[in-house]
Amino acid sequence: MFGVVPDEEFTGSSLQRKKKKPEDEEESQEKKSKPAKKKTGEPKLRHLSKRSKRKIRKKITCFSRCYKRFSFVTLTFMNKVEDEQAVDLLRKFLDNAKKRFDDFQYIWVAERQTKNNEFKGNVHFHIITNKYWKIDKWWKYWVDLQKKNGVHPRDENFNPSSAFDVKQIHTKNIKATGSYVTKYITKNYGKFKCQPWNCSKRVSQLYTDFYTTPDYLRNFEKLNAVRGEFTVKDTMDRTFLRVKSIDLNRQTLPLYKRLDEKNKVVLD
Repeated sequence: MFGVVPDEEFTGSSLQRKKKKPEDEEESQEKKSKPAKKKTGEPKLRHLSKRSKRKIRKKITCFSRCYKRFSFVTLTFMNKVEDEQAVDLLRKFLDNAKKRFDDFQYIWVAERQTKNNEFKGNVHFHIITNKYWKIDKWWKYWVDLQKKNGVHPRDENFNPSSAFDVKQIHTKNIKATGSYVTKYITKNYGKFKCQPWNCSKRVSQLYTDFYTTPDYLRNFEKLNAVRGEFTVKDTMDRTFLRVKSIDLNRQTLPLYKRLDEKNKVVLD
């Protein structure tokens, strides 16, 4: 409601999800005990909604503020795969990475291949991680994992050299991070028979927003960082909400320091 002081200064973290009440837990257990209905027909297609894209952008921005370097990993398949099989292989890959790396954090997004004429429409995955990857080692593991699970090269002469691709990015390079977000998230309109994105538990716990005062917002105005503004009115034509679009750059990022400090506590 307008004029109500928020309970918490920071928002956007999975830590703020409401815990189930005892009576809700009992009801949930009762539902589980009932025989499940058989699923019929094709699974429902899923996609990145505007809300999901906005959430991912915020998570990536806050994630990048917590580490000096990122790796942008792309996992591609050697042959045609169904979405369900593809995401199952991705989970196995990530589970193994969790065992090999300390503090392994990530966000992944599914995308349809459009330029590969052999497997047009095949799903592949883009992952942002906080780790350095030895390409030869992990390329071999990813190729072997596919073969072990029935995904073989389309022919004997096919060399899947680009099956595992890595790019290193310095997180202070806002333009590079922003361009990744635009290319693989904002312009991603694919539909999938599996989850279109997910992230590690710690990343889901990062806070992405905070409440502040009009006086604080004037700092952005002094930097000429307000790109646009619109108002929302009630049925009586009274303004009750004013939304400002803020440019994210090297000048404005220091104003988000309180959010960085909050998230450092989450990751420690």
